[in-house]
Amino acid sequence: MTNREKDYFTALYEVAKVVNASLEPAEVLERIACCVTEAMGVKACAIRLLDARGRRLLMGAACGLSKGYLVKGPVLVRESGVDRKALGGKTIWVRDAQSDKGFQYNAEAKREGIRSVLVVPLQVGKKVIGVLRVYTREERKFDRQEIRFLEAVANLSAIALDNARLYSALKTNFDLLVEHKYRIDDN
Repeated sequence: MTNREKDYFTALYEVAKVVNASLEPAEVLERIACCVTEAMGVKACAIRLLDARGRRLLMGAACGLSKGYLVKGPVLVRESGVDRKALGGKTIWVRDAQSDKGFQYNAEAKREGIRSVLVVPLQVGKKVIGVLRVYTREERKFDRQEIRFLEAVANLSAIALDNARLYSALKTNFDLLVEHKYRIDDN
């Protein structure tokens, strides 16, 4: 096993620990984004989640991006060819985000110093619920190990989000049941 493989294995282990440690989605996603940024040696990482209508990708967490870039505007699925393909379940590599026609914010990518982007789907079963992206400062082609690492992290992130959603629904149902019981007992 090479040092790089050990680094990815260690990072994946850390991501799994984060997923198991908390049911708070914002906290989990932020820690995952920072873990990926460090492990892959990239400029930044972002996790975007599909809204209820499936029209926009909302920021779930980011690490390494400026506030100016984060508020550049909404990522609209119909205007982002890259994300449409990723939401179809494919891993997408953008060689140069500053000129790629499928990347929605070329000028903002240039101002931020972003060149290459790797986008993988966040998938729960067969349903894609968002995307995980990594950004580099230089043009970079990602190798098979990097792609597999990012896809594994995306799958763990999707499981964490699904677990948090199920926990929240279960807690709400439990609270309603307890409230109902107290009403019955009071009467």
